[in-house]
Amino acid sequence: MQIATRLSEQIARYLDLATAETKLTAANMANLDTPGYRAVGMDFEAEMREAIRDLDQGKAPRPPHIKRVDGLIARPDGNDVSMDRESLNLAEAQLKFKTGVALLRQEYQTVLDAIHAADK
Repeated sequence: MQIATRLSEQIARYLDLATAETKLTAANMANLDTPGYRAVGMDFEAEMREAIRDLDQGKAPRPPHIKRVDGLIARPDGNDVSMDRESLNLAEAQLKFKTGVALLRQEYQTVLDAIHAADK
């Protein structure tokens, strides 16, 4: 039996995007010394808006749009990954994920409380 609410579905998509952002950041960090590598990322807020719109329309989740990050300074070898920038992105993605987990936990606790209240 699967119990889902609109909010839990939205939070699940939020967590999926936070995970995708973490993976992109990890890929950038892993390629720090790869000549010619260009950092990639996504617009988290725009992706979340699209995910909610897709959810409202009954569409299945889709992978986020990944694009090269513009405006970064490339080193002489053509690589534009900055460990400082990626570390900050990783910390932000981890905070988003932890927030999503806390929100999902609270949503499921609300559902459980409603179920138990119906038993009384």
